[in-house]
Amino acid sequence: MRRRAVEREFEIIGEALGRLRRIDPEVAAQVPGLKDAVGLRNVLIHGYAEVVDARVYDTANLDLPLLVEALTALIADAGEP
Repeated sequence: MRRRAVEREFEIIGEALGRLRRIDPEVAAQVPGLKDAVGLRNVLIHGYAEVVDARVYDTANLDLPLLVEALTALIADAGEP
């Protein structure tokens, strides 16, 4: 159940980043790993290939903290809406 919950969160992240890429490509270009996040979302959603648990685990532990840091900085730079 925990694995499925993590995969679902990656689906949501990938969808949101895909929309960002369509809405504001300039900001999206500043997000490290955006293409990979959207690609992971596509694999999880469409089942193009068997999901490799170790890859999801590594993404959660190695890549996600960097993504959070980059997005936090972008939001801080944007200021108030």
